[in-house]
Amino acid sequence: MIRYSLKCAQGHRFESWFQSAQAFDGLAERGLVTCAICGGADVRKAMMAPQVSAPDDTGVTTMAETPGPLSQPTHPAEELLRAMRAHVEKHSTDVGANFAREARAMHLGDVPEKAIHGTAGPEEAKALVEDGVPILPLPMPPGGKAN
Repeated sequence: MIRYSLKCAQGHRFESWFQSAQAFDGLAERGLVTCAICGGADVRKAMMAPQVSAPDDTGVTTMAETPGPLSQPTHPAEELLRAMRAHVEKHSTDVGANFAREARAMHLGDVPEKAIHGTAGPEEAKALVEDGVPILPLPMPPGGKAN
């Protein structure tokens, strides 16, 4: 296992563990490594200092202090995004890749309105907006794409 300091195109910094350097490269090439703060897929390895071992006062070698467990947020926005995701998932239906079709059907009155969330490609989202369908992009990746 290897831990990398990462940085997205928006400048957000976070850390994540990977099986190997090759695993990171493969996931990043496929757009599967996303920012823990904004969900952006343009993520690169950031400069990081090596972790140095030093003897403590008992003579036992210990690892240098780390910022904390990776399961804890490193930025206040992470906790807000987690809370937003939990709220959205609790109070709406995930329609996945059918989002554009479902949103349009509700807008046209073909099906009853209800709260939904899902994914839409850039062209699908643009067409919905141009047609007056009230949609809102969420600043978080779909659940399966979270690191």
